[in-house]
Amino acid sequence: MTKRIFDITFSLTGIILLFPVLLICLILATSDTHSTGIFLQKRIGQFGKPFIIFKLRTMHTKTNKISGIGTFLRKYKLDEFPQLFNVLQGKMSVVGPRPDVPGYYDKLEGEDRKILELKPGLTSLAAIKYANEEELLAQQENPLKFNDVVLFPDKVKMNLDYYDHRTFLGDLKIIGETVWALFA
Repeated sequence: MTKRIFDITFSLTGIILLFPVLLICLILATSDTHSTGIFLQKRIGQFGKPFIIFKLRTMHTKTNKISGIGTFLRKYKLDEFPQLFNVLQGKMSVVGPRPDVPGYYDKLEGEDRKILELKPGLTSLAAIKYANEEELLAQQENPLKFNDVVLFPDKVKMNLDYYDHRTFLGDLKIIGETVWALFA
C-alpha cells in the first residue's frame, strides 16, 4: 500500500468515525472562543511550500488567552482533528515532521533540507517526545531561545532520522505510540 493511499484511507475513516466528536468539539470551540471555531494558519509544507493548516480554535480572539474548552481540546489533541482534512487534501500525511510556522523548516540548509522532501504529518516521534512542548517552553526564562537552541535542533535530528529510516511498519508503530501517548 502506498503512503498516499494509506493517508486517504486513514483520513477518510477518521473523518467518518470521528465526525460526531469533531462536530461537538467545533460547537464547543465556537461557543467558548466566540468565533467560527476554526483556526487557520500558514505552515510550511512539502518542498517548503506554504499551506493553510486547519485546527479548532482554542484561544479567545480578543484576549489571545487559551479558553477553558481550549485547554481540554489541546490536552487531548482534539484541536488537531481538522488536520484530517489537510491529509485528505494531500497537504499533509499521517506520519511526518509536524508542520511549523515560516522561519524554521523553510530556513534549513544543507542536508537538513531533506526534511522538506517529506509531507508534514499529524504525528511523528518528535511530536510524541515534545507532546508537552507548551509546558516545557512556559518553564523557560527565554522560551524562543530555548526553542531555537534546544527543541528545534532536536526535532530536526529526529526528523532526519525518520527520513533516513522510514517504512510503512515504522509509520504504523509511530501511530500506535501516538495513540498510546494520548491515553497514557
